[in-house]
Amino acid sequence: MFGWEYPPKHLGGLGVACQGLVRGLLKNGVRVTLVLPHSNAQPEENMHVVFPTDEMRESVLVPSLLNPYDDEWTYEQRILTHSLPKEESSLYGHDLGQAVEQFTALSVEMTKNIHADVVHCHDWMTYEAGIRAAKHHDKPLVTHIHATEFDRTDFHPNEWIAGKERRGLQMADRIVAVSAYTKNLLVSHYGISVGKITVLHNGHDQPHDMVKPAILSQHGKKRHPLILFLGRMTVQKNPLQFLEVAKRVRVFMPDVEFVMAGDGPMLPFLIDRACEMGLQDNVIFTGKVHGRDVRALYQAADCFVMPSLSEPFGLVALEAIAHDTPVIVSKQSGVAEVLDHAFKVDYWDTDKMADCIITILREEPLSAQLKAEAPRILRRLSWKNQAHKLRSIYTDLIHHSTR
Repeated sequence: MFGWEYPPKHLGGLGVACQGLVRGLLKNGVRVTLVLPHSNAQPEENMHVVFPTDEMRESVLVPSLLNPYDDEWTYEQRILTHSLPKEESSLYGHDLGQAVEQFTALSVEMTKNIHADVVHCHDWMTYEAGIRAAKHHDKPLVTHIHATEFDRTDFHPNEWIAGKERRGLQMADRIVAVSAYTKNLLVSHYGISVGKITVLHNGHDQPHDMVKPAILSQHGKKRHPLILFLGRMTVQKNPLQFLEVAKRVRVFMPDVEFVMAGDGPMLPFLIDRACEMGLQDNVIFTGKVHGRDVRALYQAADCFVMPSLSEPFGLVALEAIAHDTPVIVSKQSGVAEVLDHAFKVDYWDTDKMADCIITILREEPLSAQLKAEAPRILRRLSWKNQAHKLRSIYTDLIHHSTR
């Protein structure tokens, strides 16, 4: 399995989903060799981690400072911090190409002594590596698509990345898409055959260390109702819509607080925009949060809102319901397919989102009902269950390749 990021080194849902699937596969009796561009991942029983050695790096690799979820602003700041030339800071410049090609160039070398039954690669950064390894080992290739270039760019794709995605999808023996929403994008924008794509929704395992909310009054209760947005501050996640919703809710419920957790290129603009809208006393920008702070925010929230323009899945919504937080999700998301009891609203429908928030805050029995449905959903979507379906895909591919 070729991955690009893996906890503890991860910047978004891709790394979390990769870890969930690996752990689920291990529970289903599958041995996994995970091939990464870094050595941070901690191996578990029946899991082996492979990464470029120093000797390999010296002969092939050129270090890259670019991370998979970088935008131009974030990458430029990292470049400036490391005193590298300004011309290296283009998001889709040759540095990203180098980072991907370096990993690809070593794909066969890193796996030459591995006797696998299937080659599985995650998202476009690893597709060519997977293609080369599958050809070298003469094994079936699974390409997993967690997010398309169309999702990330509001349907204005960079052709270089779109080309990488298209080739990986075309060369695969089987494609795994995280939602029917994503499957439809692959068919309509890449011309992939419907029968080649299997939908496998992401999973989630119940948290083991629930923590008390961090935002409390002197009396141990929340000062005000709290509505949470958590994600990268990018066009795809639609944070500006969240501010518009906050403005409408405040008209009817002036004491509601809105927390926007995360960082990204739009953050300075959003802070300015919140002040222009007169929301400076209602909106809290936390910046990027991690670990227990994230869990504390979920538990403190009365409602979680995911207004994404185009969201292949949306693991944050499952994380929210796992912490007993009702959710409102964009209809243009994969997670909407698995949340039977949740408010689902078109990403552009500001009034409807505001109405849903007000309803959740005012109707306690409804809020309690939404919370009560969460355990059933999460049991069905455990990573072990989802990985069992993935194992069936592997078994089918192996069977057909040996006939």
